[in-house]
Amino acid sequence: MNILEIHDLNVVVDGKKVLHDFNLEIPEKEVHVIFGPNGSGKTSLIFTLLGFPKYRIISGKIYFKGKDITNLPTDERIKMGMGVTFQHPPAIRGVKLGDIVSKISEKNHNLAGREKSLAKKVNFPASFLDRDLNYGFSGGEVKRSEVLQILAQRPEFIMLDEPDSGVDVENLELIGKLINELLEERSGILITHQGYILRYVRTNKAHVIIEGCIACSGAPLETLDHILREGYWWCERCRSIGKEP
Repeated sequence: MNILEIHDLNVVVDGKKVLHDFNLEIPEKEVHVIFGPNGSGKTSLIFTLLGFPKYRIISGKIYFKGKDITNLPTDERIKMGMGVTFQHPPAIRGVKLGDIVSKISEKNHNLAGREKSLAKKVNFPASFLDRDLNYGFSGGEVKRSEVLQILAQRPEFIMLDEPDSGVDVENLELIGKLINELLEERSGILITHQGYILRYVRTNKAHVIIEGCIACSGAPLETLDHILREGYWWCERCRSIGKEP
């Protein structure tokens, strides 16, 4: 059974089409990795799945857990079990990281009151929970903050937007292992440009997005190897002849 199905999706942002006849199926308990050059539509896919109003669906359907969510508001999608870590989350003065984690944990009775133990998992001291959300955080700390929040939420379907972007080797290993643990028995989408996170996170299938649609699909590490050796030009060729690598 598929937890997510996208059929012939076309999406427009500010008059520009960002997804073109987009199709994707992700079975339950599978994690798919998505590659693509900058501006190819990777993050637009995440924002569309979250139901952000700016990303206007002009045709096509999105099904989550068998339900049509094409026109469902963002909060309802989150309640259904979607979660996300952003590539560039905002820094917010006056909002404590600990308060955010506590609020998220309230909805998960098994984790309520365990903010400090969750912080320890991402290598944050308890005092870090008293800091303003992402304000003055390093790149690695921002990523760990995002992972901490998703640990508290524990959604069924997790979307990870560039979790390895701007992260040093030490933080990358920690974040990768935590994500791998979190994705155990869950489903999700992992977006990565460089692919470093795949050293630590197991994925089932890879897709390459070119100009708003999937150009080709295949085994994650083999697909990454092609990209690193030859760039994305070969994906354009796959797109034109409709083959998998």
